[in-house]
Amino acid sequence: MSSTTTTATQSPLFNPYRHHSTLTHHTAAVSVAKFSPDGTLLATASLDRTLTLFSTQTLTLTLTLIGHTAGISDLSFSSQSHYIASASDDRTARIWDTVTGDCVKVLRGHGDYVFCVTFNPRGDRIVTGSFDETVRVWDAVNGRVVHVITGHVMPITAVSVDRDGGRIVSGGRDGACKVWGLGSGECERVLIEGRSGGVPVSFAKFSPNGKFILVGTLDDTLKLWSLNNFKFVKVYQGHVNNVYCIMAAFSVTNGKYIVSGSEDHCICLWDLQGRNMLQKLVGHTDTVICVACHPKRNMIASAALGNDRTVRIWVQDA
Repeated sequence: MSSTTTTATQSPLFNPYRHHSTLTHHTAAVSVAKFSPDGTLLATASLDRTLTLFSTQTLTLTLTLIGHTAGISDLSFSSQSHYIASASDDRTARIWDTVTGDCVKVLRGHGDYVFCVTFNPRGDRIVTGSFDETVRVWDAVNGRVVHVITGHVMPITAVSVDRDGGRIVSGGRDGACKVWGLGSGECERVLIEGRSGGVPVSFAKFSPNGKFILVGTLDDTLKLWSLNNFKFVKVYQGHVNNVYCIMAAFSVTNGKYIVSGSEDHCICLWDLQGRNMLQKLVGHTDTVICVACHPKRNMIASAALGNDRTVRIWVQDA
């Protein structure tokens, strides 16, 4: 099978991605892959309880971070790329030094799996979401809890902080998606009301310009919500997502695209404005649970579950 396929709606101006390399360092499902803000590092994490760091120039392994006692679901870089926060089924989040590989803080307090994590832009706060149905805001320096945010009635599946650092968005299996003040811990807006029997929210992330929120739901749908009128303005479909919390991404280095993994083992790329699918990348052999876009180069990293256990790198030719 070819490592890339393109759809019939491909734009003549779109330069398709191709497979570049495959990283095979994890021994269980890879749950997340993310690039550092400065673009020099790629971090991955797995249900094998480890995080790995790679140089994006050489794609060679530079560090393996060991300390969690259960699988890792998410990670986030600080804005200066010096620290990583990780979220684990061991009910903790940890802060790691990306230079030394040392664990510098363990954040304890959640009563169930810590599923998602993100730094604020200043790097002095960490936000976590847990299966204990709470969102917590932590002081990244001393490791203390600043806020315990309640308002979901099922596990938290996603947290994101806007580029100004003032707002959090959270999504949950209760189908709710809510915006909170990071400083106050108070609910500022309910984007989607949770209701009994509603479709779970699997992903939520602020856009790079802070004006929109991309929300994934377990009905094979991604919607772009405007923070101007709190209505969705774009819908992206064509991927398969009704079981897992798949992390999508914004690609802004060469045009503006939405990128997502899929339960049919593919990576899907849509034109952000036109909503049409531009390309499907194939090659993984299990659900693609996470995609990440390099902040400066036309490069995508994709991570897949347990029958695959790899991270694939995709690039555009010049």
